[in-house]
Amino acid sequence: MASTVINVPEKARRGEVIEIRTLIRHTMETGFRPGADGSIQPRDIIQRFSCRYNGEQVFGAELFSAVAANPYIAFHTVATDSGTLVFHWEGDNGFSQTETAKITVTD
Repeated sequence: MASTVINVPEKARRGEVIEIRTLIRHTMETGFRPGADGSIQPRDIIQRFSCRYNGEQVFGAELFSAVAANPYIAFHTVATDSGTLVFHWEGDNGFSQTETAKITVTD
C-alpha cells in the first residue's frame, strides 16, 4: 500500500474556492528503462486519479508514463456543503488506493 498526504481545509465558507493538494508515494516505473540485467523493467504507474465530493466527481486525471514518481496533484473546487471528499488512485498491476478527508462548510 502506498502512503498519501492530503491537504484539505478543515473549514470553509459556502461558495469559497478551496485548494486541495494530494501526494501519493508510489514507485513509478515507465516501462522504458532497462534493469541491471539489461531487460526492460515492466511498467508500474498510477493511471487514474479522481476526487468525489459528497459522491459527485469534482476532479479527475488520467496519468501516463511521463508522470513523476510520487505524483503531486493540486486542484480547486467550490465548498458547497459539509461532507467527505473521497480520493481514489488506480494503477498498473491492480493497484488501487482510496483515502477520505472531511470538510466543514459554514454560511
